[in-house]
Amino acid sequence: MQHQAKLAEQRQQAALRQQAAGARRAEQAQRAAERAHLAAQRASEADRKRLEKAAADAHVAAQLAEVEELNSDLRDKYEVLDSLLLATLEVDDFVDLEKLRVVVERPAFPRPDLRRAFPEPTPIADPLPPVRRAPAEVKGIFGKKKKEAEALAAVEQEYAADYQAWQAAVEALPAQRAVQAEKYKEVERRRLEQLSVETAKYEAECERLETAAAEQNQALDQLIAGLAYGTVEAVQEYVGIVLANSVYPDWFPVSHSAEFEPSTAELSIRILIPGPTAIPAIKHYKYTKTTDEITAVAATQKDARERYANIVHNVSLRTLHEVFEADRRGLIKAISLELGTETTNPATGRPTYVPFVAVATERERLEELDLSAVVPGLTLEHLGAALSKNPQGLVPIAPGGVRKV
Repeated sequence: MQHQAKLAEQRQQAALRQQAAGARRAEQAQRAAERAHLAAQRASEADRKRLEKAAADAHVAAQLAEVEELNSDLRDKYEVLDSLLLATLEVDDFVDLEKLRVVVERPAFPRPDLRRAFPEPTPIADPLPPVRRAPAEVKGIFGKKKKEAEALAAVEQEYAADYQAWQAAVEALPAQRAVQAEKYKEVERRRLEQLSVETAKYEAECERLETAAAEQNQALDQLIAGLAYGTVEAVQEYVGIVLANSVYPDWFPVSHSAEFEPSTAELSIRILIPGPTAIPAIKHYKYTKTTDEITAVAATQKDARERYANIVHNVSLRTLHEVFEADRRGLIKAISLELGTETTNPATGRPTYVPFVAVATERERLEELDLSAVVPGLTLEHLGAALSKNPQGLVPIAPGGVRKV
Protein backbone atom coordinates (compact mmCIF):
# COMPACT_ATOMS: atom_id res chain seq x y z
CA MET A 1 0.00 0.00 0.00
CA GLN A 2 2.81 2.37 0.83
CA HIS A 3 4.40 1.47 -2.49
CA GLN A 4 1.15 2.16 -4.33
CA ALA A 5 0.75 5.50 -2.57
CA LYS A 6 4.29 6.43 -3.48
CA LEU A 7 3.70 5.60 -7.12
CA ALA A 8 0.48 7.65 -7.11
CA GLU A 9 2.32 10.63 -5.63
CA GLN A 10 5.03 10.31 -8.25
CA ARG A 11 2.43 10.19 -11.00
CA GLN A 12 0.71 13.27 -9.52
CA GLN A 13 4.01 15.16 -9.35
CA ALA A 14 4.79 14.24 -12.97
CA ALA A 15 1.34 15.44 -14.05
CA LEU A 16 1.86 18.72 -12.21
CA ARG A 17 5.24 19.13 -13.85
CA GLN A 18 3.75 18.45 -17.26
CA GLN A 19 0.96 20.92 -16.56
CA ALA A 20 3.46 23.57 -15.48
CA ALA A 21 5.61 22.89 -18.57
CA GLY A 22 2.54 23.22 -20.79
CA ALA A 23 1.63 26.50 -19.12
CA ARG A 24 5.16 27.79 -19.63
CA ARG A 25 5.08 26.75 -23.26
CA ALA A 26 1.71 28.48 -23.74
CA GLU A 27 3.01 31.60 -22.02
CA GLN A 28 6.13 31.56 -24.17
CA ALA A 29 4.03 31.13 -27.30
CA GLN A 30 1.81 34.03 -26.24
CA ARG A 31 4.82 36.22 -25.61
CA ALA A 32 6.30 35.19 -28.97
CA ALA A 33 3.01 36.05 -30.68
CA GLU A 34 2.92 39.42 -28.93
CA ARG A 35 6.48 40.12 -29.98
CA ALA A 36 5.65 39.09 -33.54
CA HIS A 37 2.58 41.32 -33.52
CA LEU A 38 4.58 44.28 -32.23
CA ALA A 39 7.27 43.60 -34.80
CA ALA A 40 4.62 43.48 -37.51
CA GLN A 41 3.15 46.75 -36.26
CA ARG A 42 6.57 48.35 -36.23
CA ALA A 43 7.26 47.06 -39.76
CA SER A 44 3.87 48.30 -40.98
CA GLU A 45 4.50 51.71 -39.42
CA ALA A 46 7.94 51.84 -41.02
CA ASP A 47 6.48 50.91 -44.40
CA ARG A 48 3.78 53.54 -44.04
CA LYS A 49 6.31 56.20 -43.15
CA ARG A 50 8.56 55.08 -45.99
CA LEU A 51 5.69 55.27 -48.49
CA GLU A 52 4.56 58.64 -47.15
CA LYS A 53 8.09 59.96 -47.48
CA ALA A 54 8.38 58.56 -51.01
CA ALA A 55 5.06 60.20 -51.95
CA ALA A 56 6.15 63.50 -50.43
CA ASP A 57 9.48 63.34 -52.27
CA ALA A 58 7.68 62.55 -55.53
CA HIS A 59 5.36 65.52 -55.03
CA VAL A 60 8.28 67.85 -54.38
CA ALA A 61 10.05 66.50 -57.47
CA ALA A 62 6.90 67.10 -59.55
CA GLN A 63 6.60 70.66 -58.27
CA LEU A 64 10.26 71.33 -59.00
CA ALA A 65 9.84 69.86 -62.49
CA GLU A 66 6.89 72.18 -63.09
CA VAL A 67 8.97 75.12 -61.91
CA GLU A 68 11.74 74.11 -64.29
CA GLU A 69 9.25 73.85 -67.16
CA LEU A 70 7.80 77.28 -66.36
CA ASN A 71 11.26 78.80 -66.17
CA SER A 72 12.33 77.09 -69.40
CA ASP A 73 9.26 78.46 -71.18
CA LEU A 74 9.97 81.90 -69.73
CA ARG A 75 13.60 81.74 -70.88
CA ASP A 76 12.49 80.72 -74.37
CA LYS A 77 10.10 83.67 -74.59
CA TYR A 78 12.73 86.13 -73.40
CA GLU A 79 15.29 84.67 -75.81
CA VAL A 80 12.89 85.17 -78.74
CA LEU A 81 12.03 88.72 -77.72
CA ASP A 82 15.64 89.69 -77.06
CA SER A 83 16.80 88.40 -80.46
CA LEU A 84 14.10 89.84 -82.74
CA LEU A 85 16.67 91.80 -84.74
CA LEU A 86 19.38 89.12 -84.89
CA ALA A 87 16.83 86.52 -86.05
CA THR A 88 16.13 88.39 -89.29
CA LEU A 89 19.82 88.99 -90.03
CA GLU A 90 20.30 85.25 -90.45
CA VAL A 91 17.87 85.01 -93.40
CA ASP A 92 17.51 86.65 -96.79
CA ASP A 93 14.33 88.72 -96.75
CA PHE A 94 14.07 88.89 -100.55
CA VAL A 95 10.87 87.30 -101.86
CA ASP A 96 11.20 85.52 -105.19
CA LEU A 97 7.76 86.19 -106.63
CA GLU A 98 8.13 83.45 -109.23
CA LYS A 99 8.05 80.94 -106.39
CA LEU A 100 4.56 82.18 -105.57
CA ARG A 101 3.29 81.02 -108.95
CA VAL A 102 0.59 78.40 -108.57
CA VAL A 103 0.82 75.10 -110.41
CA VAL A 104 -2.42 73.17 -110.23
CA GLU A 105 -2.20 69.48 -109.54
CA ARG A 106 -5.50 67.79 -110.14
CA PRO A 107 -6.72 66.00 -107.04
CA ALA A 108 -7.40 62.31 -107.18
CA PHE A 109 -10.82 61.35 -108.48
CA PRO A 110 -12.88 60.74 -105.31
CA ARG A 111 -14.79 57.72 -106.65
CA PRO A 112 -12.38 55.54 -108.64
CA ASP A 113 -14.61 52.56 -107.89
CA LEU A 114 -17.26 54.00 -110.21
CA ARG A 115 -14.82 53.87 -113.12
CA ARG A 116 -14.68 50.08 -112.94
CA ALA A 117 -17.53 48.04 -114.43
CA PHE A 118 -19.16 45.56 -112.11
CA PRO A 119 -18.10 41.96 -112.83
CA GLU A 120 -20.55 40.25 -115.14
CA PRO A 121 -22.60 37.58 -113.40
CA THR A 122 -21.72 33.94 -113.94
CA PRO A 123 -23.87 32.67 -116.83
CA ILE A 124 -26.63 30.29 -115.89
CA ALA A 125 -25.42 26.89 -117.10
CA ASP A 126 -27.52 24.46 -119.12
CA PRO A 127 -28.92 21.70 -116.92
CA LEU A 128 -27.53 18.27 -117.58
CA PRO A 129 -29.98 15.92 -119.32
CA PRO A 130 -31.32 13.11 -117.19
CA VAL A 131 -29.73 9.68 -117.33
CA ARG A 132 -31.82 6.58 -117.47
CA ARG A 133 -30.68 4.30 -114.70
CA ALA A 134 -30.58 0.57 -114.95
CA PRO A 135 -33.40 -1.28 -113.21
CA ALA A 136 -32.51 -3.06 -110.02
CA GLU A 137 -31.60 -6.70 -110.38
CA VAL A 138 -34.40 -9.03 -109.40
CA LYS A 139 -33.40 -11.94 -107.24
CA GLY A 140 -35.36 -15.06 -106.79
CA ILE A 141 -37.04 -17.38 -109.23
CA PHE A 142 -40.71 -17.06 -108.52
CA GLY A 143 -42.38 -14.19 -110.43
CA LYS A 144 -39.05 -13.01 -111.78
CA LYS A 145 -40.35 -11.85 -115.16
CA LYS A 146 -43.15 -9.90 -113.59
CA LYS A 147 -40.83 -8.25 -111.13
CA GLU A 148 -38.37 -7.37 -113.86
CA ALA A 149 -41.18 -5.83 -115.89
CA GLU A 150 -42.32 -3.83 -112.89
CA ALA A 151 -38.75 -2.62 -112.17
CA LEU A 152 -38.29 -1.57 -115.78
CA ALA A 153 -41.61 0.26 -115.75
CA ALA A 154 -40.57 2.13 -112.60
CA VAL A 155 -37.29 3.14 -114.21
CA GLU A 156 -39.08 4.37 -117.31
CA GLN A 157 -41.56 6.31 -115.25
CA GLU A 158 -38.75 7.94 -113.23
CA TYR A 159 -36.83 8.77 -116.36
CA ALA A 160 -39.90 10.28 -117.98
CA ALA A 161 -40.45 12.51 -114.95
CA ASP A 162 -36.79 13.55 -114.90
CA TYR A 163 -36.84 14.26 -118.61
CA GLN A 164 -39.96 16.36 -118.28
CA ALA A 165 -38.36 18.38 -115.45
CA TRP A 166 -35.17 18.82 -117.48
CA GLN A 167 -37.12 19.94 -120.52
CA ALA A 168 -39.00 22.48 -118.41
CA ALA A 169 -35.72 23.78 -117.00
CA VAL A 170 -34.27 24.12 -120.49
CA GLU A 171 -37.34 25.99 -121.67
CA ALA A 172 -37.10 28.37 -118.66
CA LEU A 173 -33.43 29.21 -119.30
CA PRO A 174 -33.94 32.05 -121.82
CA ALA A 175 -36.24 33.90 -119.45
CA GLN A 176 -33.88 33.40 -116.48
CA ARG A 177 -30.91 34.56 -118.52
CA ALA A 178 -32.87 37.56 -119.70
CA VAL A 179 -33.70 38.52 -116.11
CA GLN A 180 -30.06 38.09 -115.09
CA ALA A 181 -28.89 40.22 -118.01
CA GLU A 182 -31.48 42.89 -117.23
CA LYS A 183 -30.41 43.10 -113.60
CA TYR A 184 -26.77 43.47 -114.60
CA LYS A 185 -27.72 46.09 -117.18
CA GLU A 186 -29.62 48.04 -114.52
CA VAL A 187 -26.71 47.90 -112.08
CA GLU A 188 -24.33 49.13 -114.78
CA ARG A 189 -26.78 51.86 -115.79
CA ARG A 190 -26.88 53.15 -112.24
CA ARG A 191 -23.09 53.00 -111.99
CA LEU A 192 -22.62 54.98 -115.18
CA GLU A 193 -25.25 57.47 -114.09
CA GLN A 194 -23.50 58.02 -110.74
CA LEU A 195 -20.14 58.15 -112.51
CA SER A 196 -21.47 60.89 -114.75
CA VAL A 197 -22.62 62.91 -111.74
CA GLU A 198 -19.33 62.46 -109.86
CA THR A 199 -17.28 63.23 -112.98
CA ALA A 200 -19.21 66.45 -113.53
CA LYS A 201 -18.59 67.50 -109.92
CA TYR A 202 -14.92 66.55 -110.20
CA GLU A 203 -14.40 68.45 -113.44
CA ALA A 204 -16.16 71.49 -111.99
CA GLU A 205 -13.86 71.43 -108.94
CA CYS A 206 -10.77 71.05 -111.14
CA GLU A 207 -11.95 73.92 -113.31
CA ARG A 208 -12.47 76.05 -110.19
CA LEU A 209 -8.94 75.29 -109.00
CA GLU A 210 -7.47 76.02 -112.42
CA THR A 211 -9.43 79.27 -112.72
CA ALA A 212 -8.32 80.39 -109.25
CA ALA A 213 -4.71 79.51 -110.08
CA ALA A 214 -4.90 81.34 -113.40
CA GLU A 215 -6.32 84.43 -111.67
CA GLN A 216 -3.62 84.29 -108.98
CA ASN A 217 -0.88 83.85 -111.58
CA GLN A 218 -2.32 86.69 -113.63
CA ALA A 219 -2.27 88.92 -110.54
CA LEU A 220 1.31 87.78 -109.92
CA ASP A 221 2.24 88.70 -113.51
CA GLN A 222 0.73 92.14 -112.97
CA LEU A 223 2.65 92.53 -109.71
CA ILE A 224 5.94 91.55 -111.35
CA ALA A 225 5.27 93.91 -114.25
CA GLY A 226 4.27 96.68 -111.83
CA LEU A 227 7.48 96.26 -109.86
CA ALA A 228 9.45 96.54 -113.07
CA TYR A 229 7.90 99.99 -113.53
CA GLY A 230 7.92 100.86 -109.82
CA THR A 231 4.18 101.49 -109.60
CA VAL A 232 2.77 102.50 -106.24
CA GLU A 233 0.40 99.55 -105.97
CA ALA A 234 3.08 97.01 -106.87
CA VAL A 235 5.65 98.39 -104.43
CA GLN A 236 3.13 98.49 -101.60
CA GLU A 237 1.90 94.96 -102.34
CA TYR A 238 5.45 93.59 -102.49
CA VAL A 239 6.34 95.28 -99.18
CA GLY A 240 3.18 93.76 -97.69
CA ILE A 241 4.33 90.30 -98.80
CA VAL A 242 7.81 90.88 -97.36
CA LEU A 243 6.49 92.02 -94.00
CA ALA A 244 3.91 89.22 -93.91
CA ASN A 245 6.86 86.83 -94.19
CA SER A 246 8.41 88.40 -91.10
CA VAL A 247 7.54 85.78 -88.50
CA TYR A 248 6.79 86.84 -84.94
CA PRO A 249 5.55 84.62 -82.09
CA ASP A 250 1.81 83.98 -82.02
CA TRP A 251 1.67 85.50 -78.56
CA PHE A 252 3.39 88.67 -79.82
CA PRO A 253 1.56 89.68 -83.03
CA VAL A 254 3.02 92.56 -85.05
CA SER A 255 1.13 94.29 -87.86
CA HIS A 256 2.37 96.66 -90.57
CA SER A 257 0.90 99.12 -93.04
CA ALA A 258 2.90 100.91 -95.74
CA GLU A 259 2.45 103.67 -98.32
CA PHE A 260 4.86 104.46 -101.14
CA GLU A 261 5.49 107.95 -102.53
CA PRO A 262 6.97 107.53 -106.04
CA SER A 263 8.04 111.16 -106.42
CA THR A 264 10.52 110.81 -103.54
CA ALA A 265 10.84 106.98 -103.60
CA GLU A 266 10.08 107.07 -99.87
CA LEU A 267 8.11 104.37 -98.09
CA SER A 268 6.09 105.27 -94.98
CA ILE A 269 5.60 102.38 -92.59
CA ARG A 270 3.45 102.20 -89.49
CA ILE A 271 3.97 99.30 -87.07
CA LEU A 272 1.65 98.18 -84.28
CA ILE A 273 3.04 95.97 -81.53
CA PRO A 274 1.38 94.58 -78.38
CA GLY A 275 1.47 96.75 -75.30
CA PRO A 276 3.78 96.14 -72.34
CA THR A 277 1.22 93.93 -70.59
CA ALA A 278 1.84 91.28 -73.28
CA ILE A 279 5.39 90.81 -71.96
CA PRO A 280 5.81 88.71 -68.78
CA ALA A 281 7.09 90.91 -65.95
CA ILE A 282 8.59 87.88 -64.24
CA LYS A 283 12.17 87.20 -63.24
CA HIS A 284 11.65 83.50 -62.57
CA TYR A 285 9.36 80.99 -60.85
CA LYS A 286 10.17 79.33 -57.54
CA TYR A 287 8.77 76.57 -55.34
CA THR A 288 8.42 77.03 -51.58
CA LYS A 289 8.38 73.65 -49.86
CA THR A 290 6.97 74.86 -46.56
CA THR A 291 3.84 76.29 -48.18
CA ASP A 292 3.84 73.90 -51.17
CA GLU A 293 3.30 76.83 -53.56
CA ILE A 294 4.75 77.77 -56.94
CA THR A 295 5.02 81.52 -57.22
CA ALA A 296 6.36 84.01 -59.73
CA VAL A 297 9.19 86.30 -58.67
CA ALA A 298 8.52 89.67 -60.23
CA ALA A 299 11.17 91.23 -62.42
CA THR A 300 12.50 94.57 -61.31
CA GLN A 301 10.89 97.63 -62.86
CA LYS A 302 14.25 98.42 -64.45
CA ASP A 303 14.49 95.00 -66.13
CA ALA A 304 10.90 95.14 -67.38
CA ARG A 305 11.35 98.69 -68.70
CA GLU A 306 14.62 97.83 -70.47
CA ARG A 307 13.21 94.63 -72.02
CA TYR A 308 10.16 96.34 -73.52
CA ALA A 309 12.22 99.27 -74.78
CA ASN A 310 14.64 96.80 -76.37
CA ILE A 311 11.72 95.07 -78.12
CA VAL A 312 10.52 98.42 -79.46
CA HIS A 313 13.96 99.25 -80.81
CA ASN A 314 14.59 95.76 -82.23
CA VAL A 315 11.31 95.65 -84.17
CA SER A 316 11.96 99.12 -85.61
CA LEU A 317 15.44 98.25 -86.92
CA ARG A 318 14.29 94.80 -88.03
CA THR A 319 11.57 96.29 -90.22
CA LEU A 320 13.94 98.83 -91.80
CA HIS A 321 16.43 96.07 -92.56
CA GLU A 322 13.85 93.63 -93.96
CA VAL A 323 12.36 96.14 -96.41
CA PHE A 324 15.67 97.46 -97.71
CA GLU A 325 17.15 93.96 -98.04
CA ALA A 326 14.09 92.62 -99.85
CA ASP A 327 14.04 95.54 -102.33
CA ARG A 328 16.83 94.34 -104.61
CA ARG A 329 15.69 96.64 -107.41
CA GLY A 330 16.38 99.66 -105.21
CA LEU A 331 12.91 101.10 -105.79
CA ILE A 332 12.76 102.40 -102.22
CA LYS A 333 15.37 105.07 -101.52
CA ALA A 334 14.25 106.00 -98.00
CA ILE A 335 11.91 104.83 -95.25
CA SER A 336 10.06 106.85 -92.65
CA LEU A 337 8.85 104.57 -89.91
CA GLU A 338 6.62 104.96 -86.90
CA LEU A 339 6.09 102.27 -84.28
CA GLY A 340 3.61 102.27 -81.43
CA THR A 341 0.85 100.41 -79.68
CA GLU A 342 -2.86 100.74 -79.20
CA THR A 343 -4.17 100.95 -75.66
CA THR A 344 -7.02 102.40 -73.64
CA ASN A 345 -6.71 105.98 -72.52
CA PRO A 346 -7.18 105.88 -68.73
CA ALA A 347 -8.62 109.39 -68.80
CA THR A 348 -11.27 108.79 -71.47
CA GLY A 349 -11.64 105.02 -71.43
CA ARG A 350 -11.42 105.04 -75.22
CA PRO A 351 -8.86 103.37 -77.53
CA THR A 352 -5.81 105.47 -78.22
CA TYR A 353 -2.56 105.11 -80.18
CA VAL A 354 0.77 105.70 -78.43
CA PRO A 355 3.85 106.18 -80.69
CA PHE A 356 7.18 104.95 -79.32
CA VAL A 357 9.52 105.44 -82.29
CA ALA A 358 9.66 107.77 -85.28
CA VAL A 359 12.62 107.47 -87.60
CA ALA A 360 13.52 108.27 -91.21
CA THR A 361 16.60 106.99 -92.99
CA GLU A 362 18.03 106.47 -96.44
CA ARG A 363 19.02 103.06 -97.75
CA GLU A 364 22.75 103.87 -97.95
CA ARG A 365 22.87 105.08 -94.38
CA LEU A 366 21.32 101.93 -92.96
CA GLU A 367 23.48 99.66 -95.14
CA GLU A 368 26.59 101.25 -93.64
CA LEU A 369 25.68 99.74 -90.25
CA ASP A 370 26.64 96.30 -88.93
CA LEU A 371 23.32 95.48 -87.30
CA SER A 372 24.69 92.27 -85.79
CA ALA A 373 26.89 94.29 -83.42
CA VAL A 374 24.78 97.33 -82.54
CA VAL A 375 22.81 98.44 -79.51
CA PRO A 376 19.42 99.07 -81.19
CA GLY A 377 18.45 102.08 -79.06
CA LEU A 378 21.76 103.82 -79.73
CA THR A 379 21.50 102.98 -83.44
CA LEU A 380 18.08 104.62 -83.66
CA GLU A 381 19.47 107.69 -81.90
CA HIS A 382 22.34 107.64 -84.41
CA LEU A 383 19.74 107.71 -87.19
CA GLY A 384 18.07 110.74 -85.59
CA ALA A 385 15.00 108.91 -84.33
CA ALA A 386 12.53 110.29 -81.84
CA LEU A 387 12.29 107.72 -79.04
CA SER A 388 9.92 107.33 -76.11
CA LYS A 389 11.75 107.76 -72.84
CA ASN A 390 9.66 104.97 -71.29
CA PRO A 391 7.62 102.74 -73.62
CA GLN A 392 6.88 100.44 -70.67
CA GLY A 393 5.05 103.33 -69.06
CA LEU A 394 3.22 104.14 -72.35
CA VAL A 395 5.07 107.45 -72.65
CA PRO A 396 4.75 108.72 -76.26
CA ILE A 397 7.55 110.30 -78.27
CA ALA A 398 7.92 114.04 -78.17
CA PRO A 399 6.34 115.61 -81.28
CA GLY A 400 8.71 116.98 -83.88
CA GLY A 401 11.72 115.05 -82.61
CA VAL A 402 12.53 113.03 -85.74
CA ARG A 403 15.08 114.22 -88.26
CA LYS A 404 13.70 113.72 -91.80
CA VAL A 405 15.80 112.37 -94.65
